[in-house]
Amino acid sequence: MPLRIRDETLRVTNEPAITPKLVAEHGLKPDEYQRVLDLIGREPSLTELGIFSAMWNEHCSYKSSKVHLRTLPTTGKCVIQGPGENAGVIDIGDGLACVFKMESHNHPSYIEPYQGAATGVGGILRDVFTMGARPIACLNALSFGDPKHPKTRHLVSGVVAGVGGYGNSFGVPTVGGQVRFHTRYDGNNLVNAMAVGLAETDKIFYAAASGVGMPIVYLGSKTGRDGIHGASMASAEFDEDSEGKRPTVQVGDPFSEKLLLEACLEIMAKDCVIAIQDMGAAGLTCSAVEMGAKGDLGVTLDLDAVPCREENMSAYEMMLSESQERMLMVLKPEKEKEAEAIFRKWGLDFAIVGRTTPTMRFIVQHQGKQMVDLPIKELGDQAPEYKRPFTDMPKLPVIKAADVKAPMPLGPALQALIATPDLCSKRWVWEQYDHIILGNTVQRPGGDAAVVRVLEGPKALALSTDVTPRYCEADAFEGGKQAVAECWRNLTAVGAKPLAITDNLNFGNPERPEIMGQFVGCVRGIGEACKALDFPVVSGNVSLYNETNGRAILPTPSIGGVGLLDDFTKSATLAFKAEGEAILLIGDTHGWLGQSLYLRDICGREEGAPPPVDLVVEKRNGDFVRSAILAGTATAAHDLSDGGLAVALAEMAMASGIGASCEAKLEAGHAFWFGEDQARYLITVEAAQAGAVLARAKAAGVPARRLGLTGGDALTLPGERPILVTILREGFEAWLPAYMAGGVN
Repeated sequence: MPLRIRDETLRVTNEPAITPKLVAEHGLKPDEYQRVLDLIGREPSLTELGIFSAMWNEHCSYKSSKVHLRTLPTTGKCVIQGPGENAGVIDIGDGLACVFKMESHNHPSYIEPYQGAATGVGGILRDVFTMGARPIACLNALSFGDPKHPKTRHLVSGVVAGVGGYGNSFGVPTVGGQVRFHTRYDGNNLVNAMAVGLAETDKIFYAAASGVGMPIVYLGSKTGRDGIHGASMASAEFDEDSEGKRPTVQVGDPFSEKLLLEACLEIMAKDCVIAIQDMGAAGLTCSAVEMGAKGDLGVTLDLDAVPCREENMSAYEMMLSESQERMLMVLKPEKEKEAEAIFRKWGLDFAIVGRTTPTMRFIVQHQGKQMVDLPIKELGDQAPEYKRPFTDMPKLPVIKAADVKAPMPLGPALQALIATPDLCSKRWVWEQYDHIILGNTVQRPGGDAAVVRVLEGPKALALSTDVTPRYCEADAFEGGKQAVAECWRNLTAVGAKPLAITDNLNFGNPERPEIMGQFVGCVRGIGEACKALDFPVVSGNVSLYNETNGRAILPTPSIGGVGLLDDFTKSATLAFKAEGEAILLIGDTHGWLGQSLYLRDICGREEGAPPPVDLVVEKRNGDFVRSAILAGTATAAHDLSDGGLAVALAEMAMASGIGASCEAKLEAGHAFWFGEDQARYLITVEAAQAGAVLARAKAAGVPARRLGLTGGDALTLPGERPILVTILREGFEAWLPAYMAGGVN
């Protein structure tokens, strides 16, 4: 359809004509541009076109996803603030709130891995402290391409350095995460960052402006030309010119952000703030529009007052810059001098750049000219909303254990499996992160979930990020359910009561029905699991168009979970604690091999239906395990996931240095030991208590069986030669450092 260009224009000299080509370069389709024309009744100025491009792109408007996101459960007993603000907020008792969110910085991290990952961490930290919370922990979920791909090692090195460089310098511990490798991420790695903070429940700060004539204040670092069109770039596929998008990647300064944190928390404590908003995606544009629109107010900005670090910046550049470490605030007028003094003390810019108005218009002035005059509510409310067509994925066949020929004995298969890229130790990654700064990290990376003390304790938060993309690819609905259930299990395995989640939904091009089908199926699965497990979604992010030259990533709906421990000294770890303890398997084992890592990495078959998730069973089994941990009966606990039972046993042995001997009468089949059936845990109990625990499990309807005893220096599987724990650990720890040193492919 040809574009209908209107003659009545907001006249600005020295600006290019608005042509169909220019509109397309701004990511607006012809029908979307026609929507702009109908909304404002004239042709937009270049700056206005840029604003619509920023506000209506996928990254900011959620135009392809919001119709489905509305189906997710977002309320609950502990929820103070659900989706729609900078971060979600839950009540953790004693007048305290946990503030948390997860966001993506995928495209920037592929183009410039260090700065892309670093500014991803910086952005999510700002989302948390904008709400009035002091950050206490960061986590991440990282997905990279095939280790043999020529760019993978470079991306891993840069991303990990960026995550550590920003978090370490800012002074917040990075306590957990995931790292995976798969060829489908070759041209589009994923960097999902999660931040968690603490605030007082009656001192949460929101983005909605209030009051007419209130000063709008620019806070933090100066504005430059970095990051312009960053949000639009994040809403487009990659092609051969991805390197040419390097100027859209922001540059971060963690030391400035630390100053910004302290200054913001100080002015909040001094009761200076009416509303505050992080300048993240789309920078000054999105923050100003959201503050005004949420408060049913207009906003007038004078760009001559915006602190800039580069000369001759245009209105277009200032409005779309995504320079880091910046905030926008509506200030109480009588607190102006006090607030400015605080920011000057911290060496940061403080400038009144506008006012709230009753007009419901978004007005931007620059060098005596009016550059923008738009309806402020409609900028967000009238963004396109699509019910894109989608196709359900065909059901894959169930892989029967009898149809899978074991290529090697159990012991060698276990040794090979724990040395694969996905299952090997990620110590090389997390040792580059400062995971103990602030002194509250109770459980460090490498376990089921991190545990971080709340203030001086005894209360603590358990934190985890999880998803199994290969399950989501095979069956989006079951994969979505499993991502939530796995996160819930990890929190449960340390003894925490799971409270709420944030999500980061990473998918390919939603204009392709099969990709949209993946998204819809995963969201349905996530919603069902959250309802069944009383685990609401309080914040999140959607990242679409993650594909290069038409090849999409695996569907990757990352789930970040938060749980609560009343006493961190009662938390469980996966390490065996003593010799002679009974090892119990909680949950049914049928030997599900479809989509298992054993089938893929040992048998060379990436196929079949993933394991089904029975949410009633998940809750029943998890509640039983948690009660055993909190009662002090379970001395160690570990959930079963990738690699199944044998891998979980090996991980518990390697974490402690204590071996285990399994009962000879147990099944010797590979499906039993490597199948990935859900809702399962391993726990250890004193041998004398094993019978009583099994009886309690039976009374509760929880399947449980005895596997063997801890002890010795080797892991012995039925019918197999013992494998020294030191040998297991050598293989487990070796692959990633060797790969990053260039020694393996």
